[in-house]
Amino acid sequence: MTRFRPCIDLHAGQVKQIVGGTLDSASAALQTNYVSPLPAAHYAALYRDNRLEGAHVIMLGPGNDEAVHDALQAWPGCLQVGGGITDANARSWLDAGASKIIVTSFLFPDARFSQARLDAVLEALGGDTDKLVIDLSCRRENDGW
Repeated sequence: MTRFRPCIDLHAGQVKQIVGGTLDSASAALQTNYVSPLPAAHYAALYRDNRLEGAHVIMLGPGNDEAVHDALQAWPGCLQVGGGITDANARSWLDAGASKIIVTSFLFPDARFSQARLDAVLEALGGDTDKLVIDLSCRRENDGW
C-alpha cells in the first residue's frame, strides 16, 4: 500500500512547488515548478473532505502566517505546521489549531544538533512529545551530508 502525505508548501503567502535547493537568501535563485492560483485553505479543505491524514503546511520563508492561519481554520487540529518553528513560536501554532509542529533548522545552529534548543521547544510544548515532529532531512554534499 502506498501512503500519501499531503503537503501545502507556502512561499510569500502563495502555494508553490519550489525546485529543491533553490530557496536561499538570494531570492533571484528561487525556481518554482508550480504556483497555485488557489489559497492554502482550499487545499486544507480538499484534504479534509477526502480524509487525507498526516497533512502538513510548510512555511518557506516569511510572509506566510495569514495563509497558514486560514488553512488551520479550514481543518483545525489536523494539519502539522513547519518552517521557522522555534521555542518562541511553537506553542502559538498549536494554539492556532496545528495538530503538531515540525522543527528543522532551529535545532541545528551552525550545522550542529542542539539538545538545548530541543529541550527549549519541548518546554514550550509543556513536554508533550506527541505534538513534536523533528525533520531530519539532509542533502548529500560531495562525500558528506
